[in-house]
Amino acid sequence: DVIRSYIAAHKSLSVGSLPTATIVFKGTRLGVRPAPVVASFSARGPNPESPEILKPDVIAPGLNILAAWPDRVGPSGIPSDHRRTEFNILSGTSMACPHVSGLAALLKAAHPDWSPAAIKSALMTTAYTVDNKGDPMLDESNGNVSSVFDYGAGHVHPEKALDPGLVYDISVYDYVDFLCNSNYTTKNIKVITRKIADCSGAKKAGHSGNLNYPTLSAVFQQYGKHKMSTHFIRTVTNVGDPNSVYKVTIKPPEGMVVTVKPDKLSFRRVGQKLNFLVRVQTREVKLSPGSSLVKSGSIIWSDGKHIVTSPLVVTMQQPLD
Repeated sequence: DVIRSYIAAHKSLSVGSLPTATIVFKGTRLGVRPAPVVASFSARGPNPESPEILKPDVIAPGLNILAAWPDRVGPSGIPSDHRRTEFNILSGTSMACPHVSGLAALLKAAHPDWSPAAIKSALMTTAYTVDNKGDPMLDESNGNVSSVFDYGAGHVHPEKALDPGLVYDISVYDYVDFLCNSNYTTKNIKVITRKIADCSGAKKAGHSGNLNYPTLSAVFQQYGKHKMSTHFIRTVTNVGDPNSVYKVTIKPPEGMVVTVKPDKLSFRRVGQKLNFLVRVQTREVKLSPGSSLVKSGSIIWSDGKHIVTSPLVVTMQQPLD
């Protein structure tokens, strides 16, 4: 209102008195607290198509990012904008994506033998969920504490991702089994694989949630059941130290029983793969028809040097009568 009043008071005066504005650069702000926060525009979960795969995976810087800009496109991106600039400041998931892509390139340079899934795993299992005040990250959209559907595994941590200790690797065949267990037909899958898919081994993989993802997501349809359970099978590859022993710490979602077998993984060499099973047990909760309840916890493996964290999300759904 003050600015509008100033403009209105000066716009009809002589040229020398026309309204003016000045932008003063006061330097880069450091030590802003709390930071980071989940931006209001950040893409959110859950994953409607495949709820067994937690989304988002991670979050990364995406607010007011200064980046290179095409020299044939104006900063506003509209045809009538004939200005030209080498850089532009933008916000959005499209700005967070280049950050993560750059980190993936960094990890690939440091570990040329790592697959895309291993790189993704390293970024996810080393991410953090607390701000620089030591509190859970806030959600800018409402000012409340953010949730696993806001940040996924957390905010990326480049230095820790270079040495994650363990990674959850995934092969092409694992993805095919996932598509088979997601009820896609072989014709559907051929569109992606460009060859006939073999779904005969998919049942051995169990359900679609058994894709060797760094996160675990269970969805229970109550249907009048008083007790419900499911299990996940995961394989971790040692990319840390040889002769390392990892012990598990379980932080179960509230009111649920989570067990991990074995609870200790002993590696003899780098590159060795070991399996473990996670079982989730829960009881029926009172929900109105069509509603759901989400609770989260985590599975953490550590050898005393590396901390490998996997979020565990359980969604209870009450079908419509």
